[in-house]
Amino acid sequence: MSLPEIPINHHVSQPITLDDQVQKLKQTLLKDIQRSAYVYRVDCGGCNGCEIEIFSAITPVFDAERFGIKVVASPRHADILLFTGAVTRQMRVPALRAYESAPDPKICISYGACGCGGGIFHDLYCVWGGSESIVPIDVWIPGCPPTPAATIYGFAVALGLLDQKLKGESHIEIENEKASLILPSIPLDARVMIEREARRLAGYYQGRQISDHFLTLLEGATIQEVSGRVDAWLRQANDPRLSEIVKRLVYSLSQGGIYA
Repeated sequence: MSLPEIPINHHVSQPITLDDQVQKLKQTLLKDIQRSAYVYRVDCGGCNGCEIEIFSAITPVFDAERFGIKVVASPRHADILLFTGAVTRQMRVPALRAYESAPDPKICISYGACGCGGGIFHDLYCVWGGSESIVPIDVWIPGCPPTPAATIYGFAVALGLLDQKLKGESHIEIENEKASLILPSIPLDARVMIEREARRLAGYYQGRQISDHFLTLLEGATIQEVSGRVDAWLRQANDPRLSEIVKRLVYSLSQGGIYA
């Protein structure tokens, strides 16, 4: 794909847009890729902090190649273009050349705080902004710099190895409508305590998943029913760490006078 044949205003950012055919090819790449993915790094004007973490991700400690992710020396061989640093005046054209050199379909990733939005340099006279100001970006990996684990995770998201289910829902509120509570039979104090404890023990994301499932088991159940449901859940999961966390949640409930 080539740049649009229109006069380019070098004082206004004009990101490249993709036509429908290229979009379809990209979706095919995301779903049907059955080989290693080749990554080319495009430095748009960074401090080399992101580069250090990228090279850490491909060392034997993290070993990104076990997922089929390989770094190449030419954009002509690349499936993924990794844009680092805020886009400066001098590096804008080389970055566009790298984008044009990579064959379609290709995936573009903004890497680091500067790549995502310009970072602390976003308002400098010589900075265009983040890489989305010049090319269409598919995945953002934030951080200053991102960790090697976040780097590998971003590659996995880009390749469709991780299923992201993003659903948008809209609701129009009618007159005198009252919001319905989720799990109304469980006291609010108990819900807050369970969610906080689960997140403290398992982290924000997994802690929320554990607390939501645990509170669902508590809904409308007696102490005997709760015990049976929890035991069945833990037997099915067969996860020692989950068992430890759930037992801690049960203990916290009993200490709070709920289901004691």
